Amino acid sequence: STFFSVSSSDLVSKWLGESEKLVKNLFALAREHKPSIIFIDEIDSLCGSRSENESEAARRIKTEFLVQMQGVGNDNEGILVLGATNIPWTLDSAIRRRFEKRIYIPLPEDHARSSMFKLHLGSTPNSLTEEDFITLGRKTDGYSGADISIIVRDALMQPVRRVQSATHFKKVRGLPPFSDSGDMVDDLLTPCSPGDPNAVEMTWVDVPGDKLLEPVVSMADMLQSQSNTKPTVNEQDLEKLKKFTEDFGQEG
Repeated sequence: STFFSVSSSDLVSKWLGESEKLVKNLFALAREHKPSIIFIDEIDSLCGSRSENESEAARRIKTEFLVQMQGVGNDNEGILVLGATNIPWTLDSAIRRRFEKRIYIPLPEDHARSSMFKLHLGSTPNSLTEEDFITLGRKTDGYSGADISIIVRDALMQPVRRVQSATHFKKVRGLPPFSDSGDMVDDLLTPCSPGDPNAVEMTWVDVPGDKLLEPVVSMADMLQSQSNTKPTVNEQDLEKLKKFTEDFGQEG
């Protein structure tokens, strides 16, 4: 299948009549390359409920979208249209009816959240164990995938912050940065506490770039970032989603 991934902003133009053409062209392209899938992110901003304050341009986009989805004068066989939204209750009722299935995808469960932490860390050097990932999954109940991404991005900055705020460094053995030889050296410098017996008073500015051994991401870094990052999905939104699913949809 040919996959077309667009956000609603891709289909909105400041020029009158241009947005409808973009919608029409998208479906025409999908028909040319079928079987195809059209995925529209944040479809609520494109196809929200009609109101008196709605602009003429917004109405025209919605009408064109309805026409294309209905397949008037065209063959939509072999075309699957997917829409994603966090606020499905704001969708226009006519648009909602065009989507035959309305599936609620809940927030990730424990094991899924653990996997997301691993995925976002990728190949970044870290000292986390399998048990640590399981613990992080348990501690982030109510967090979305985007929230977990924010936690990991912040945790990745913690070693950098430690380097920048360090007042003492010590010599350690390790692989030098920017080296392809794979040979270990004994004169790398890494941040340490002032009480360390091998501590030398200096700041990161005094450390040559090829001698700095940045600390790896630790479980403590993850927990600190998690404590500073609150979930963005609140209980009221979850209740609205469940109510919408009961009225119009099905569980994913």
